[in-house]
Amino acid sequence: MVATQSGPNVGSLDTFPRLLLNHARVRGDQPATREKDQGIWQTWTWAEVAHEVRAMACGLAELGFKRGDNLAIIGDNRPRLYWAMCAAQMLGGVAVPLYQDAVGAEMVFVLQDAEIHFAIVEDQEQIDKLLEVKDQCPHLQHILYDDPRGMRHYTQTFIQGLDEVLAMGAIHDKNQPDFISDEVAKGRSDDVGVMLYTSGTTGKPKGVCQTHANFIAAARSGVDFDHLTAAEDVLSYLPMAWVGDHLFSYCQALVSGFTINCPESGDTVMTDLREIGPTYYFAPPRVFENLLTTVMIRMEDASAIKRKLFQHFMTVAKRCGADILDGKSTVSASDRLMYALGNVLVYGPLRNVLGMSRIRVAYTAGAAIGPDLFRFYRSIGVNLKQLYGSTETCAAVCLQPDRQIKFDSVGKPAPGVEVRIAPSGEVQVRGQILFKEYYKRPDATAETMDPEGWFHTGDAGFFDDDGHLKIIDRAKDVGKLANGAMFAPNYIENKLKFFQHIKEAVCFGHDRGMVTAFINIDMGAVGNWAERRGIAYAGYTDLAQKPEVYELIRECVEQVNAELSHDAMVADTQVHRFLILHKELDPDDDELTRTRKVRRGFVAEKYAVLIDALYGGKQSQFIETLVRFEDGRTGKVAADLAIRDVKSFPAVRKAA
Repeated sequence: MVATQSGPNVGSLDTFPRLLLNHARVRGDQPATREKDQGIWQTWTWAEVAHEVRAMACGLAELGFKRGDNLAIIGDNRPRLYWAMCAAQMLGGVAVPLYQDAVGAEMVFVLQDAEIHFAIVEDQEQIDKLLEVKDQCPHLQHILYDDPRGMRHYTQTFIQGLDEVLAMGAIHDKNQPDFISDEVAKGRSDDVGVMLYTSGTTGKPKGVCQTHANFIAAARSGVDFDHLTAAEDVLSYLPMAWVGDHLFSYCQALVSGFTINCPESGDTVMTDLREIGPTYYFAPPRVFENLLTTVMIRMEDASAIKRKLFQHFMTVAKRCGADILDGKSTVSASDRLMYALGNVLVYGPLRNVLGMSRIRVAYTAGAAIGPDLFRFYRSIGVNLKQLYGSTETCAAVCLQPDRQIKFDSVGKPAPGVEVRIAPSGEVQVRGQILFKEYYKRPDATAETMDPEGWFHTGDAGFFDDDGHLKIIDRAKDVGKLANGAMFAPNYIENKLKFFQHIKEAVCFGHDRGMVTAFINIDMGAVGNWAERRGIAYAGYTDLAQKPEVYELIRECVEQVNAELSHDAMVADTQVHRFLILHKELDPDDDELTRTRKVRRGFVAEKYAVLIDALYGGKQSQFIETLVRFEDGRTGKVAADLAIRDVKSFPAVRKAA
């Protein structure tokens, strides 16, 4: 089956530098970028941004940056780092953003693979990482920094401040006023504009080469689909190396002309979110999970009256809130009245606390979101929708149309995109959003892109009767139990993670007689729960092994089992045994990618002794694990992990 929709009309503004210069002409005095600095929001208009980008491009050219060069960009979301992308593209170069929380050793592969000569970084922290590995990166010649704090005593000649580069560029631009215009004119829509590296869940990351045309098509598709305008406000706080942030905070902003807002720091995101009150919002499921956990923790600390009020109106919201948001006429007058009252007393204040009072459209992507979590946000009046895509597809394969939201689907193919389901059940995609190639990896490109132009996503899914795509799991992760029942671990894990006390879950069961699970507790939520009950603990490992915590998690797992029993497709995959890990799964220990996806194979191999204990009928298992700290030091965490059995339920057969 193939599904497709007609694409939007593409105009002549076919590269990002041309889009920027056009905005400077038509809305030059309108806000393009804001940044909170020392508690005060600073604003740059489109004309000012174009001026800064032009000076930065000239400065880079003066240093020797030329057409075809790759520019590494490392740091938190900062205006100059976004501008650096466009400056590189003005010169015909390629922006290569790296994850800012990666340690130096993790950056080496990308710096070597992309043959990076120039790097623009945020601050001293990123400078130190590059200096640590510079001898392994012989191509790296220039490191430019944005924030000068702490840089006074760095005397290396290859390290320069962006202020100096901009001043140099201003002189270059004055002496050669036609230089930038000529360079921008040379640009073509099929030039590679950005290279985003995959998360590397199954091996070394691959550089995904995306052209201007690829991302402009994806951005225009989303802008037209959701009727976005230049009046939108977006909070740009997700890693710049992630395809989702690149689409929402860079590409769609340059296509539609809306304003991006950079928070002061990662610690102030929630405060800044409330201050800005974005109209358009994007976050991976983990962010929505954490927000919900925060809400639940606050409600536990609230008075008994407030808790009862919250529980009562959340029951109303769960019953009819999503239907009211979708404009359905089936909601009774009494429910509408109760919901309106709840909006005044609970939902409105809750949206305000979450910084979502002004949101018209919110999206989540990057991983499957649990239906219960999805329903919660829509039930309180947040127009949350799912999109489906990957780095290779500019994160824009399927979108959910307003008033056609299904909690268990990712919507319909985006305009201009074809989607089909292969006989194997794999989702395959074709359209202008598809990447050009993997950098220096023709073998990998040929492996995932067939001669007819279909990209093999590696995801398993199917279309329902309404043409909505449903993703089951990664195709390689979908297996079968020993009795032949389908086993989709991600589906079960998402249900478990809906509970605020569970931060991460990893399920096992392929070729086994039953499903078992590793659980990571949420330290904030469970810590608050324990303190309210007078349960003393010394840290994560100690808290995780408390009998009371095991009982709390057992109740959560059994609730999930009860839900699974009502779905014939997954009723046989209820969790029978679980343990709580002695440490949180961590990207620094290679257990998660930098986008917080579980490296399932690595975790299974690393903790094989625990899996054997789960299936061997043991009641406990000792384990000692090497951990890596942020400063590079290593240590060991050891514990005797308890293993608990969980009640399962007979499959509930629906009446014919």
